[in-house]
Amino acid sequence: MKYMMLIHQADAPTPRDPEAWSTLSEDEQKAVYADYQAMNQNPAVTSGMELAPPETATTVRVRDGNTLTTDGPFVELKEAVGGYFMFEADDLDAAIDVASRVPAARMGGAVEVRPIVER
Repeated sequence: MKYMMLIHQADAPTPRDPEAWSTLSEDEQKAVYADYQAMNQNPAVTSGMELAPPETATTVRVRDGNTLTTDGPFVELKEAVGGYFMFEADDLDAAIDVASRVPAARMGGAVEVRPIVER
């Protein structure tokens, strides 16, 4: 079965935020890079992409035939999605095991594991 892993960064330090990133030791920074590199080398993982911050989003709605746009995310979220990847696993337990190795999951964020519907 295929699963989408949605990475919710929350307060997890990332290189994109130099101030927060600098709170990690050099060993912790290397561990984050190593964890993502290991994931990307897993043949069951289809790499995704990092997403720009939520404030760069544009939300689109169509009401009564009119297209309406709003700057920013649909809702206020502390744990906005920061990236994603796909994983093929035999079962949910295997997918959870992979999600638990995403650095954000142990550094204040979360990883949402969602099955992909294949028709």
